[in-house]
Amino acid sequence: MMKKKVQWFWTWVLGSVVLRLILLFFPKNLNLSSRPEVSTPLTSLRRLAEGYWLKQSSLSPYAGSMYHGSPLLLTLLGPLTVRRIEGQPDHLLCSLVFVIADVVSAMLICAAGEKLKVAYISSLQSLGLHNLTENSEFLPSGDFAALVYLWNPFTIVACVGLSTSAIENLMVVLSLYGACSRLAPLAAFGWVMATHLSLYPAILIIPVILLLGYGPDAPPRKLFCQRKNLEGGNSIPSDSCSEEEAKNQLKVANVFSWRPVVLFLFWALLWSSYVLVLCGIYVQQYGGLQELFKRFCLNTITGIHF
Repeated sequence: MMKKKVQWFWTWVLGSVVLRLILLFFPKNLNLSSRPEVSTPLTSLRRLAEGYWLKQSSLSPYAGSMYHGSPLLLTLLGPLTVRRIEGQPDHLLCSLVFVIADVVSAMLICAAGEKLKVAYISSLQSLGLHNLTENSEFLPSGDFAALVYLWNPFTIVACVGLSTSAIENLMVVLSLYGACSRLAPLAAFGWVMATHLSLYPAILIIPVILLLGYGPDAPPRKLFCQRKNLEGGNSIPSDSCSEEEAKNQLKVANVFSWRPVVLFLFWALLWSSYVLVLCGIYVQQYGGLQELFKRFCLNTITGIHF
């Protein structure tokens, strides 16, 4: 059964990759990169390529309000934009990077779903409800979520349309996976990078802190009633377990832990400082961080992040 599940999962994953590769070789990628719904001034790879060309010409990549993205993306993707493979579509190497980013994001979503399932089973076992874990069949929600992400039309279009949003999505998913795994450094790195690349992931700090503090799963209230019935020798659930008693037991079982949250904030501060230092080094000859913050404020005021 498990082998069959693995086969169909990887078949659909491979199918999504093949679909992306086929669309990449369409003439000019169906002109998706020119659509504002797909590629914005902040996520446009063409603007990134022009910004990198300005840098190679000893000019500021932010001159003329052409490029609005992160200096780190210029460092990572810029060299790939100037490399051409004869007879192949433009920016093919960058497109392959986006395909890989989508697949890695899907694998992280799948792994996060597995973490949630393990946490749920652990909660059942901690309550002594072993019969539920043995007699219940758990749906592979992580696999389904990963396939939904890979086959999402907007995800496919953004990948093919030369948009850097695939990198942003990867950082967001990495942060959530780190939170589900209660790995504070990883969660902080993903959150800092996602917020640096695009402002809106900053609001994810609330669910990330809750995941780190409470863990990936909490026992449902009704399970405490089932445990009490089993302890009393009743195989049929009864109304003897009051809602107030279940709430009290749930509070005891689900205690907020501040240690991973403090570690997350510490690592977030550390990663933020490191990113600012790298950006400062990169734009030092073009006005330094002052120019970067000026561009950031301009983007925020004009709504370019959204």
